[in-house]
Amino acid sequence: MPYRKVLIIRLSALGDVAMTIPVVYSVCRAYPETTFVMLTQKVASQLFINAPRNLQVVVADVKGRHKGFVGLYHLAREVRRLSIDAVADLHDVLRTKVLRFFFKLWGIRVAVIDKGRKEKQELTSRRAKVLRPLRSSFERYGEVFVSLGFSFVPNFVSLYDEGVGDEGLYSELTPPKSSGERWIGVAPFAKHKGKIYPLDRMEKVVSKLSEESRVKIFLFGSGDREREILSLWRERYPGVISLADKRYGFAVELSLISRLDVMISMDSANMHLASLVAVPVVSVWGATHPYCGFLGWRQSDSGVVELPLDCRPCSVFGNKPCYRKDYACLEIAPETIVDRVKSLETLIKEK
Repeated sequence: MPYRKVLIIRLSALGDVAMTIPVVYSVCRAYPETTFVMLTQKVASQLFINAPRNLQVVVADVKGRHKGFVGLYHLAREVRRLSIDAVADLHDVLRTKVLRFFFKLWGIRVAVIDKGRKEKQELTSRRAKVLRPLRSSFERYGEVFVSLGFSFVPNFVSLYDEGVGDEGLYSELTPPKSSGERWIGVAPFAKHKGKIYPLDRMEKVVSKLSEESRVKIFLFGSGDREREILSLWRERYPGVISLADKRYGFAVELSLISRLDVMISMDSANMHLASLVAVPVVSVWGATHPYCGFLGWRQSDSGVVELPLDCRPCSVFGNKPCYRKDYACLEIAPETIVDRVKSLETLIKEK
């Protein structure tokens, strides 16, 4: 018999928390009599828009009052007071291992994700690489719930039941989309160098797309350096709008993203944000690889842009320095990305 109240743990990172949503929303809707409690960090908690009624989001302050072993003990006690009777650990890191220790001590059933660490080591090995597609993170998340007795079909489509967000939320940025207008998002940044397409090349992509008629380009980024770069692009090319000038929040950004025709993104959180609102993504892959299981929800391989190098992938997360020193995996012609945008748009129209 399914449990009455299930704690779900995924503390970070933003893109990984975003990847839990299609699975979590699906299982919540399949079991409306069960209450699910999502434990995550404050920034990621804002992603849970239009959540099912039986989903509660709780914030963990792991850098403040829940820091360290004692802080995690207090967090576990706080969560225990919610009367949970099962735990789904979708993270499996040191912090969640500590939390699991307490829950098991209190006799609460715990299930934990199989991250496939050994398989990913083989996939990224320099000398004994085994290049094969691994189970996606979505499948791995789903397996945790199945092990707790929750059989379900992951049928999530979008954060918005009506398909798109409220255009009034982003009225400060742009008027409503007009008939025949094409909106393209560009998110050129990622956390690690091995995942960032060279910015001079991405600027050429923006330049070429801005030359086309009835195209509006939206640039996504945050932080002072990113804001400075995107502001320059906005000034240089017509029909370009930057969202990096201030923090608009996920409600605004997701509403706007839901109106895009295509998003151009790295292997980063923005790929997953677009996926949550059913927007096709042209994703650019360098040191990492879709075979690691992190391609966005329901994204097509036809949107993947990558070079077939023997050294790829060299890293699961893109955080390892290039041992060749040249980052050849990112030597993709700007025209390749522009052409992929056009071909993806054509495929969408033909559906």
